[in-house]
Order: sequence, then structure tokens, then C-alpha cells
Amino acid sequence: MNYEDVQKVSNAAKNKIGLLNTSFLKYFLRAVMAGFFIDVAVIYSNVAGNVFSGSDPAWGKFLGALVFSIAVLLISLVGGELFTGNNLVMAFGAYDKSVSWGDAGKVWLVSYLGNFVGCALFGLFFVWAGASGTGDYFAGFINNKLTIPMGQMFFRAVLCNFFVCLGVLCGIKLKSETGKFLMIVMCISAFVFSGFEHCIANMGIFVISLNLVDGVSVGLMLKSMLIVTIGNMVGGALLLAWPLRKMSADK
Repeated sequence: MNYEDVQKVSNAAKNKIGLLNTSFLKYFLRAVMAGFFIDVAVIYSNVAGNVFSGSDPAWGKFLGALVFSIAVLLISLVGGELFTGNNLVMAFGAYDKSVSWGDAGKVWLVSYLGNFVGCALFGLFFVWAGASGTGDYFAGFINNKLTIPMGQMFFRAVLCNFFVCLGVLCGIKLKSETGKFLMIVMCISAFVFSGFEHCIANMGIFVISLNLVDGVSVGLMLKSMLIVTIGNMVGGALLLAWPLRKMSADK
């Protein structure tokens, strides 16, 4: 990364904490909207998987991964505050000393809570609409998702947010809308197709599953959320943001 790119990411970090400090409601609504957009992708991806589950599951998995990219595309092009993307941006700003670690923590906490509100609401709207038809599909994978061994779950989360934050970085760095589209789709579909774990997407999946699938363990959901959230933070803030800042050119 050259100096101009370093400044873009650092300025993005300063703008986030600046907005949060001056207009909490506006920032929180942006986080809620990001939750909405993630759930749009969750619904689209899982309905696509369900449609092809009986005839060609491999094609359904590929198509589901591809369409999940709509989440980060909407956040990048329309606007929204995504916790996992903020792991990269705020950590980079803290390494660059343009924001404090306290600022980073504040942005992470508020965006996480806002994302949860958005995912929970949109997930409930999906269930209440009665248009899902995917109860059996969710039942087919949710228990396996919740019983992934802890070590595997953690590293799937680390790798997930490495990919997600690469997509977010491309959205910040690239000027061409076409370039942003292609790179975001490639990065986001890669993590979904690989079966990695994203804490905000899981919020939507878990809320929907609780309402469509009998006997799902809330305790396992909370355990998964904790492990995956920590793994996502490590992937974005440590595995990607730290080496990017250390290898970048100073002025």
C-alpha cells in the first residue's frame, strides 16, 4: 500500500469515530442497515441453496456463495457500518495512530450491536412473511454448524474475516465501480464457498433457525457467537490490518 492508500484507510477510521461521537443515532442506523444487508444475503444465499438442494447441491452451494456477495456490495455502494469490516479499518487506524484503541473498541461495540438489531429484525420479518419455505433446509445444516470443533470454528472465523476485509479494502481503495464489484464478489464468494464462519451472518442464520427449526440449542449459538466473533476480530485486525500497516509506505 502506498501513502495515499494508508491515508484513505486511516481517514475512514477517523470518519467512523467522528460520526459516532457527533451523531450516535445516524451511526447506529448505518449499523442496523448493514445488518439488513447481511440478512438480504443470508436469505438469498440459503433460498438459492434450498432450491437446488434436491437436484444439484454443488451448484446450489456455488450459487449461494456467489449471491452472498450482495451484502458487502450494498454496504460499499449504499452505505452501512459492518462490524467485521470495521475490525480492519479501526485496527489499521489504531496502528497508524490516527485513532486510539479506545476509539476502535467503541466503534466495534456499537457496530456489533447495531448489526445484531438489523439481523434480528430482518430475520424475523423473513419468518413472519411466511415466504421462506426453507425450514427443512435450515434444519439440515444448523446443528452441524453449531457443533464444529472449537479450534476449527475459530480458524474458519479468522480466515473468513481475512477474505471479508480484503473485499472491504478493495471497496475503499478502488475507484472504478466495476473493479469494486468484481473484487468484492471474488473475495466474499470465496469465504462462503469455503465454509468459513462470519459472526454477523450467523446472527441472521441463528434468529431464523430459532423460529423455523425445533430443538436448536441457544447455548451452542451463544458459544458459537463468542468463538466466531473473536476469530473474525483476529482475522481482520491482526492477520490483515497489522501486516498491511507494517509493510506500507510512510510519507
